[in-house]
Amino acid sequence: MKLLLTSGGLQNKKLSDFFVSILPKKPKDCSVLMIAYAQNEEELFYINESKKELTNLGIENITFFNLEENNFKPENSFDIIYVCGGNTFSILDRIRNTGIDKYITNLAKNNSEVIYFGVSAGSIIAGSSIEIAGFGSECDANEIDLEDLTGLNLTNISVFPHFKEYLRKEVDDFKNKANYPIVELTDSQAVFVNDSQCQVIE
Repeated sequence: MKLLLTSGGLQNKKLSDFFVSILPKKPKDCSVLMIAYAQNEEELFYINESKKELTNLGIENITFFNLEENNFKPENSFDIIYVCGGNTFSILDRIRNTGIDKYITNLAKNNSEVIYFGVSAGSIIAGSSIEIAGFGSECDANEIDLEDLTGLNLTNISVFPHFKEYLRKEVDDFKNKANYPIVELTDSQAVFVNDSQCQVIE
């Protein structure tokens, strides 16, 4: 499984061009499983914006799974697993409860061509821990008191999304206490992970 972990999705042409370049098929032939926790109109707005970004690239075959549902039962295979943003703690909790975490990790082990595409929280949960989501002045609130902060372990790096220079000290403080690599990303950046190789795209 290849990972493209973004902060704000495909917000610039360089990111969208790179994304197209790593697709296993032509965009019109790719299938996407889009995963999101859509609880209100604002979250639905961002989900629809993400869909527009994909359709603008020629990707039309998009299956949407709302994490409010109880069980995930895959009926098709997918070329891209697209995990949207939101509250990182709630999203990880729902991903576990629906069983979709097992589906993703199984794909990671058995299909090297599938692309995991993360946006914000979707990027954070790909790592070994989501601890960074609750750190700093602009952190997510752990409103559900999630105790197990283990991520999907698709990579050993942890993404700090929506980075701005005034948050530099907070990120450096977290880097000093973490025992795994931290990659801070602005909304126009992404990190591409292929095997153990990491490349920042900007």
